[in-house]
Amino acid sequence: MPAETHVVPDPLDRDQIFTIVRDLLVDILELDPEAITEGKSFKDDLGADSLALVELVEALEEELSERTVGFRIEDEDLADLKTVRDAVDFVHSQLQAR
Repeated sequence: MPAETHVVPDPLDRDQIFTIVRDLLVDILELDPEAITEGKSFKDDLGADSLALVELVEALEEELSERTVGFRIEDEDLADLKTVRDAVDFVHSQLQAR
């Protein structure tokens, strides 16, 4: 049976993107899922340092590259991502633009 090489599922909605971001943050920051809401600041509320944010970006790129070839978050975009909502909105807008 041949393997499927590139299946593109339906686009992700905001709730699905939030779930992905939250689950990645749970793993990276070792937090309870309930502690992570869209209004939380990465640094002030969740205690994420710059290394944790780089880990989040790398994990998002890996996770989303399965859905969107070449999905990337550039370093200059990372500076604008201060809250979980910022990350969800950014990813959502990037996926909608493709």
